[in-house]
Amino acid sequence: MFNKILIANRGEIACRVIKTARKMGIGTVAIYSDADRNALHVSMADEAVHIGPPPANQSYIVIDKVMDAIRQSGAQAVHPGYGFLSENAKFAEALEAEGVAFVGPPKGAIESMGDKITSKKIAQEAGVSTVPGYMGLIEDADEAVRISNEIGYPVMIKASAGGGGKGMRIAWNDEEAREGFQSSKNEAANSFGDDRIFIEKFVTQPRHIEIQVLCDSHGNGIYLGERECSIQRRNQKVVEEAPSPFLDPETRRAMGEQAVALAKAVDYASAGTVEFIVDGDKNFYFLEMNTRLQVEHPVTELITGVDLVEQMIRVAAGEELSITQDDVTLTGWAIENRLYAEDPYRNFLPSIGRLTRYRPPQEVAAGPLLANGKWHGDAPEDDAAVRNDTGVYEGGEISMYYDPMIAKLCTWAPTREQAIEAMRVALDSFEVEGIGHNLPFLSAVMDHPKFVSGDMTTAFIAEEYPDGFDGVILPEGDLRRIAASCAAMHRVAEIRRTRVSGRMDNHERKVGKRWNVALQGQEFDVSVEADKQGATVEFADGEALRVASDWTPGDQLAELDVEGAPLVMKADKISGGFRIRNRGADLKVHVRRPRQAELAKLMPEKLPPDTSKMLLCPMPGLIVKVDVEVGQEVQEGQALCTVEAMKMENILRAEKKGVVAKINAGPGDSLAVDDVIMEFE
Repeated sequence: MFNKILIANRGEIACRVIKTARKMGIGTVAIYSDADRNALHVSMADEAVHIGPPPANQSYIVIDKVMDAIRQSGAQAVHPGYGFLSENAKFAEALEAEGVAFVGPPKGAIESMGDKITSKKIAQEAGVSTVPGYMGLIEDADEAVRISNEIGYPVMIKASAGGGGKGMRIAWNDEEAREGFQSSKNEAANSFGDDRIFIEKFVTQPRHIEIQVLCDSHGNGIYLGERECSIQRRNQKVVEEAPSPFLDPETRRAMGEQAVALAKAVDYASAGTVEFIVDGDKNFYFLEMNTRLQVEHPVTELITGVDLVEQMIRVAAGEELSITQDDVTLTGWAIENRLYAEDPYRNFLPSIGRLTRYRPPQEVAAGPLLANGKWHGDAPEDDAAVRNDTGVYEGGEISMYYDPMIAKLCTWAPTREQAIEAMRVALDSFEVEGIGHNLPFLSAVMDHPKFVSGDMTTAFIAEEYPDGFDGVILPEGDLRRIAASCAAMHRVAEIRRTRVSGRMDNHERKVGKRWNVALQGQEFDVSVEADKQGATVEFADGEALRVASDWTPGDQLAELDVEGAPLVMKADKISGGFRIRNRGADLKVHVRRPRQAELAKLMPEKLPPDTSKMLLCPMPGLIVKVDVEVGQEVQEGQALCTVEAMKMENILRAEKKGVVAKINAGPGDSLAVDDVIMEFE
């Protein structure tokens, strides 16, 4: 076994690999750029080597710099994580030449599976079900139309070297096929330097389901069940679960056996993932093979008990798999939510900055002990686990240079319903401040009827949130639970205020029992009867809710019990009440005495400032270019300026016709969210 492993990556996956290496007694080496000097993975590793400036193309993906770090540290093996160099055959080749083990598959497998046309041909030869299509070179748009008619519309036009949704078009007729072919070809040439295009049948009502495979260099190969990855935004997975709520045992077995057959066809040795598209009739078709560890691997680990990183390291060290297919048992259900530094209220624009507060829910291990890939005993019916894979910490920075992932929050429970409920509570318990993030959106997905039923496709987000995400409207039952809790909490705070020392004599303050709670446009008149164990809150219609909690004023996380059911809320103090965040909703809750509530209705409503004649910066970023000048008349849709954020350029355009009155920022200026870039007459 190796004595020292270098992790050629950063962030949460680097931390994840370090944890397993430490468990195995293996020393670890981190690499870091200038931007990651104080990163979590650097402090966790036994050693750390600096490799260059912040941009990845000057540090993390420069093979020569990584090789220098390997020589400097004396590492015997390299784990590439995912992204960066993880599927780079030249990197695997460089390691082989240096005599350093690559904790991943052979370079031949990386090359074969890295090309979509080649991989599909190999899959067909291995007996893997593939989408009907044309794999040869397509000369021009006319040939593309002819092939599309032979396959049958709708068809998917794809770049062979594509990824991330680039070089991809759906065509429903001849005209769209002609246009899509040329657009995909141009985009592929610009993005990948490879303009080869192929066409295949577009699967309607598609679900994205992938099979985890594990192979060694001795000819052994197994599959560890599937992961459902259908909830995606712009081809980026957001929620994953294992197993899939859609598959039956027969389909799972067929997909698993074909996935292993494909892996063996390319002499695969390591952990890998074979991705399939599955239609509404459970017909499945090979999509691609990822020759690396997947982001969503934790859900597979939670239902099988197999540490995939450990297995990858053991295979790289030449060991045989210690488990067979018969040893693999899928126990319970696991769900993963990806927490991103993206603001869902601003169309998921990236958000960078300092994490002023970062308090994940407490991690809880599953009840059954795991060893050698097997469950020991049966899982208790009410057992649940919480796991948080992260690479950040409170006070750390979310950088503009890398992927905006903050953490991967996972829950496990004996059933899917219990795993979802555990995830809801975990999301409510997750405290993140200082940046925009998608926690409210993830909470909304966990409560969405389509997700709860398991009846979703890859179009889930596009269909259910066509206009983006603008928050959650809670049902009245949830509002009453929150109203009762806030009334009880407010009473606790009021009692505390009456006990402040230094009061004037004969001015004792009494706390009443009757209150008015206003939230989400509704009002509830309640009375609060308190005792040492909690409070009973009675509504005007006679309904009474028992609230138990040890919350004290100043706590930003309120963990309560309402009528025997847990309620977790993020609670910040505001004038006359609380700002409550729960289940994706962001509420201002005002708790007033009845007379105060009457007077509050007479107060004029405070309107937000009029920004209709201003161009506001939608994200933290750098002004690259200003395309207009003072006094210039602009038309609707005209480019006004370009803002760079997360290494992506965003062109801001005029929403309506107008005349530029003032320009407040120029090229090179760094702006915060909602800074005024320019004003109009």
